[in-house]
Amino acid sequence: MIVAFSISPAASDADGGVGEAVAEAVRVVRESGLPCETNAMFTNIEGEWDEVMAVIKRAVDVVAARSPRVGLVLKADIRPGYDNQLKAKVERVEKYLEEG
Repeated sequence: MIVAFSISPAASDADGGVGEAVAEAVRVVRESGLPCETNAMFTNIEGEWDEVMAVIKRAVDVVAARSPRVGLVLKADIRPGYDNQLKAKVERVEKYLEEG
């Protein structure tokens, strides 16, 4: 499965930024060893249901340690029997774009 998620603390820094707290969540994801990528709005992670959700929970927990309230947005692509889709899905789209 691939999960795209975004974690945001309710409390921000003096400028309204949440970058430090988000960085702590991203660190948890990257240290998990699961395939992942981060963009401006979401972090994508790929693996089995239980392992992915455990990583997301740990990421929420580190943000919750900095803020009394945490928002979580999550979207999942659950497709049993398919691995390495984090890159393969994008490669398929790129192929279609090249074909015109």
